[in-house]
Amino acid sequence: MSFGNQFQQQEAMSEINVTPLVDVMLVLLVVFIVTAPLLTQAITVKLPQTVATAPAVPKPPHTLHLHADGSAWLEQTPLTDTALGPVLSQLVRTQSPVELRLHADQQVPYGRVAEIMAIAQRAGVEKLSFVTTLK
Repeated sequence: MSFGNQFQQQEAMSEINVTPLVDVMLVLLVVFIVTAPLLTQAITVKLPQTVATAPAVPKPPHTLHLHADGSAWLEQTPLTDTALGPVLSQLVRTQSPVELRLHADQQVPYGRVAEIMAIAQRAGVEKLSFVTTLK
């Protein structure tokens, strides 16, 4: 019995055995050769003919500005809280769905912004986004 020296350095194997890789590739090739004819068989179906329609033109969003003094402006029209609800309700009835973009001044308290959001929600506005500016 010969026991090797345990302090002896072993050489690293510098060749890769490609035989298992070739075997796997040949098996995959056989699988693709067998399944390829099955994929080309199809049932012919006569589909109905339709006329192409133009996509719906998206409506521009409405802009609601909240100024530092607490006033609300829808587009270029100043509105009070009591008038804002009916105006938004009318927009929802005529242009459903309504997208509303809210521009709030930095000095507007959060409570005021929450009041405007509640008025918009009660009016039926489903899409409300906040617009901010970068410095």
